[in-house]
Amino acid sequence: MARTRIEKRKEIGKRIRAYRMGAGLSSEETAKRLGVSRAALYKYERTGVVKLSTIERFAELVGVSASSLLGASVEYFDNPVSFFERKRQLELDAVRVFSYVEPISFLLVSRDYLANLRQMIIEGLPRNYIDRKQMLRQVDAIVDILAERHGNADQMHMNVTSVISAVQVERFLQTGMIGSYDLPPSVREQRRLMARAEVERLAALAEREPLGVQIGIVDAVLPHQTFELLRGRQETWIAVSPFRLGEFPNINLGVAYITSAPETVALYEKLASRMWARAGRGVEAARLLRSLIRRTPSQQGPMLRVVGRRRKG
Repeated sequence: MARTRIEKRKEIGKRIRAYRMGAGLSSEETAKRLGVSRAALYKYERTGVVKLSTIERFAELVGVSASSLLGASVEYFDNPVSFFERKRQLELDAVRVFSYVEPISFLLVSRDYLANLRQMIIEGLPRNYIDRKQMLRQVDAIVDILAERHGNADQMHMNVTSVISAVQVERFLQTGMIGSYDLPPSVREQRRLMARAEVERLAALAEREPLGVQIGIVDAVLPHQTFELLRGRQETWIAVSPFRLGEFPNINLGVAYITSAPETVALYEKLASRMWARAGRGVEAARLLRSLIRRTPSQQGPMLRVVGRRRKG
């Protein structure tokens, strides 16, 4: 029981860090505005040992409820930096991740996908955004967190079960890895070729079934709301998100949430089981993915070769 209390306190510290990053506050500025030393703030974020009065002041500073910081209710996020940082933290402690995102689980994409993601996000930003420099800083913060998540999944050989909608994959193949339609035809075609290479790589993963990776393809329309189930050693979390990292990525508008409430987790576990039961797996999944590639042929020559991340089997 003592260990459980310690872990719960540490989660408070992790939430403080995530919300601070989402608010764009440095550790120095946060400590100054709370009236504490930077060393004290680092201790808060590392251990979660912090006075309730300080939690209340911090909650007011970043615009969230104290109950969210304490984990007494659902953690809500309208800032993708906070949300992706919180997911990164939970993934580090997860023994298994069930992922349903569009079009492909970010934890299973290639390094080339990650390298192109920033450009896709920038292409989709509103041109009349009031503070574009601030938005670009947020994009860089998100990409840094995502790169760390991607590296963690690779180094830890994270156990990832991913369900993918064939409908979403086909749309991805047709549109390509873009953030806007307002691109030259040659660029559009190049991005479609990159999408084809990414799906072919996913098919090879599904066929090979490396240790720790399971991929299921459902040949039907699936829920538009994406989610991840993160099963830890002591607790399971559900992360539900409107933010997209596929074609036409969305990091601008939406409210995501994370909770370990047993009734919510149970409902999503039931949903995940139903989706997995309907999914084609292994060779069947690879066959379906390659049939989608054949249905959306390239308009220019052979497919670009994209070198993906390797998972040790």
